[in-house]
Amino acid sequence: MATSKRANVSSENTSEPDGFKAKKAEITSKIELVIQSKKNANDVFDVIEYLQSEKEKIVVCAINACCKLFCALLERGDLFVGQLPTEDDMLIGKYSADEKYKMFMRHRYNGCLQMLLEHISHESYQVKESALCTLMTFASMEGKFPLQDLDWSEHYSFPREILQGVVKKLLSQEEDMAILISRFQEYMEMEDVRYYVMSAIRGNVARVMDKNKGAVIPVFQNNVFTLLCNLSMPSQESELTNFLVKREAEHKDWKASKLKDHKRAFERTWLGFLKYKLPSNMYKMVLVILHTSILPHISDPTLMIDFLTAAYDVGGAISLLALNGLFVLIHQHNLDYPDFYKKLYNLLEPSVFHVKYRARFFHLINIFLSSTHLPVYLVAAFAKRLSRLALTAPPAALSMVLPFICNLIRRHPACRVLIHKPNAAEQACADPYLMEEQDPALCHAMESSLWELQTLQNHYHPDVAKAAMLINTPLSPKEDAFKELLELSTYEMIDQALKQKESGPIPLEFDPATQLLQGSGGVGVLGLHFCME
Repeated sequence: MATSKRANVSSENTSEPDGFKAKKAEITSKIELVIQSKKNANDVFDVIEYLQSEKEKIVVCAINACCKLFCALLERGDLFVGQLPTEDDMLIGKYSADEKYKMFMRHRYNGCLQMLLEHISHESYQVKESALCTLMTFASMEGKFPLQDLDWSEHYSFPREILQGVVKKLLSQEEDMAILISRFQEYMEMEDVRYYVMSAIRGNVARVMDKNKGAVIPVFQNNVFTLLCNLSMPSQESELTNFLVKREAEHKDWKASKLKDHKRAFERTWLGFLKYKLPSNMYKMVLVILHTSILPHISDPTLMIDFLTAAYDVGGAISLLALNGLFVLIHQHNLDYPDFYKKLYNLLEPSVFHVKYRARFFHLINIFLSSTHLPVYLVAAFAKRLSRLALTAPPAALSMVLPFICNLIRRHPACRVLIHKPNAAEQACADPYLMEEQDPALCHAMESSLWELQTLQNHYHPDVAKAAMLINTPLSPKEDAFKELLELSTYEMIDQALKQKESGPIPLEFDPATQLLQGSGGVGVLGLHFCME
C-alpha cells in the first residue's frame, strides 16, 4: 500500500450541464470504496482534493463525504491513537500493515481537519457552515473515541485541539464572523463546549493583543465580544446536564461539569478581555449588558470596580452607562465610592436630555437620590441644576424632569425653601447659584430659588406650563408618577396632541392674511421693511 500522496485528480468538467451530479456520484462512490476495503485507501486523496475545488457545491459535497468517511473510521477504530509518527518514520519504523494503515488514515484525517479550519474563512457562507458543523461532529466523535492520551483527571476526553482551532478562526482579525458565531451558539449551549470555548477565547485575546501591544483591533475585538455575548451561563449546578462528550460517573471532578469552575472561567475570560483598550462603541455595548449578563455570573463582582470607575470617569454617555454597574456594586456588594455624588452631579449637562440612554440615567439617578439621609445641600444642588437645565430642555424631557424635581422636594422638606421665596423673581438677575461649580457643596444652591420653574409657567407647550404650575400650590405628600414619562418622545407628544378631541378647529394663524405679502391691518409687508425711494 502506497503511503505518499498521489497526483491531483483531473480538472473539473464545468461545461457539462450535469457536471456536478457526476462529481457528486464520483465522490460518493469513492467514499463507499474506502469504507468497504482498506485496499482502496488511496482513493481518499481524490475526495480530499475536492475540498480545494473552486465550485461551492462540490466543496460542500466533499465536506459531507469526509464527515461520513472519518466518522466511520473513528467508530471502527481505524485511526491511529497516540503520538502520531511522521510519514517518513512510518516507512522506516517496524510497524505492522494494520498500524501503517491507521497511521496513513490518521494523517489524512489531520489534513482534512486543517482544510476544514481554513474553510471557516471561505467566501461562501454555505461552505463556512458546513465546515464548522463537520468539525464539531468530529469533536463529538473524538470525545467518544479519543485519539490522544489525555490527562483524564483534568480534561477527561474532550477534543480541545479541534475546538481551539475553531475558536481561533471565529476570532478573525480581518472578517466580521457574527453570522457564523450565531450558528456556533447552539454548540455553546453544551456545558463542556462552553467551558473550553472560554479558555480558548482567553488564550487568543492574550496572544493577539499582546502581539499588537494592546492597540485597538476593532474587527478582532468585535468578534470576541460577539462570541462572549453568546455565552449563556447556567445559574445552578443542576442545570449542567447537556454535554458534547458523555461524562462517566468516575469523572465527577471534571472541571467542565462544575458550576464554580464555569464561573471562574467566565470571570477570567471577561477580565482578560476588558483589561485592554476597547473601541468607544464597544465600551458602550459592554456597559449596556454588564449589570445583567456579566456581574451576576462572575465569582467576585468587585473585580469589575477598576473597569467601572474608569468608565465612570470618561464622561458623557459612557459615564451614564457605567452607573448601572456601579449601582449593583454599591447596593449589593458594599462598594465605597469616594465623591460618587459629586461626579453624578457633574453628569447633569444639557446633552443628558438628548442621549439615547436618557431614561436609564434618570431611572438610576432617581434611585440614588431616594435616600432620606442625603444632606439637604446635595439634594438642593441637584434640584437647582436640573431646574437651570430645564430652561433649554425639549418638551418631552421637561414632562419628566418637572415631576422629578417636585418629588425631590417632597422627599426632602428642607428643600421647600427653594420655592418659598417671594422675591425670587426680582432677584433672578443676581442668582447666587454657581452653575460652573463642580462641587455641589460650594454651588450655593440653598441660597438660591427655583425661579426657573416660574419662568417655565409661560412655556409654549401647554403640558409643560401646566406641570410648572405645580409649585404654585402646596405639594401633596404623594410623589408624582414620572416613570411612565421616562421614555416619552417628541413624536409621542405630538401624536397625543393630535388624538385629543377638540371642540372646534385648531387655530393656525392669529392674524389672517388677506393679500399676498400684506397683513389684515392694510399695511403691506413690503411697505414696512423696504423703501422704494
